[in-house]
Amino acid sequence: MSAGQRRIGMIGIGMMGHGIATNVVKHGHPLAFLEHPGNQPVDALVSAGARGVPTIAALAAEADVVILCVTGSPEVESVLFQAGGLLESMRPGTTIVDCSTAIPSSTLRIAEAVAKAGGRFLDAPMTRTPKEAAEGRLNLLVGGEAALFDECRPLLACFAENIVHAGPVGAGHRMKLLHNYVSLGFSAVLAEAAACAQRADVDPHVFMEVLAKGGGGGVVLERLRPYIEAKQIAAFRFSISNALKDIGYYTTMAGEIGASVTAAEGIRRTLEDAVAAGRGGAAVPELIDLLAAGNALRASA
Repeated sequence: MSAGQRRIGMIGIGMMGHGIATNVVKHGHPLAFLEHPGNQPVDALVSAGARGVPTIAALAAEADVVILCVTGSPEVESVLFQAGGLLESMRPGTTIVDCSTAIPSSTLRIAEAVAKAGGRFLDAPMTRTPKEAAEGRLNLLVGGEAALFDECRPLLACFAENIVHAGPVGAGHRMKLLHNYVSLGFSAVLAEAAACAQRADVDPHVFMEVLAKGGGGGVVLERLRPYIEAKQIAAFRFSISNALKDIGYYTTMAGEIGASVTAAEGIRRTLEDAVAAGRGGAAVPELIDLLAAGNALRASA
């Protein structure tokens, strides 16, 4: 069966998953998705030919490849290990592609269990935003056997612009956590600096101009620019609670291998304080105003 004839199942039609699903269908792949209250509106997907199915078992019964795009390791483990989950239900030879952000040690356990059940596994976490997901322009960091990576690459290319084979199983999730630590860590540092600038009555446009032309320039600065200059969050719709989850996964990974987490722990505490203050659902750029409140954030935590 050629790549174009493969039946694709998908679990997790959230902000990122919806874009992935849209592009899978756009490229002619038959798609079934798990019906779930957390899905984004699926009317357009259904109109394009995708079908909702009520259970994981029903999805696994017909899928040759199952793409997971859920929140994190607990959700991935639940999808695989629960009664009626993928391990019980998938057919021999099924390929699982996990696009979630996950703890690598969990990924290795899952991949081993999938192999024992007769399946194949790639970890393929993504970077970029829902905008690029909708455009089919994600970055994918893939861990798994080279032959399986090559086999699945045409499918991955339906929704990804840049695809890197990071190494064996788990390497994709390791690289994703390294990437997110740098990206979200810089976001937290920049938010704290912008908050300080706000309290110091520094003109936000001057602040941005100086950083952009100096050592602070880059992708994260441009994502935060609309909020710093005009309080717009559309360019960085990533919640503080999700940022905390990813930094927590990074410190878990680093701790398991004995790497330093000194700076990471400071960043994690900043995010924890915001979540404890009831602002976990706020977008990362809004951390600027929370920090600009000075001691109010820590006091409320």
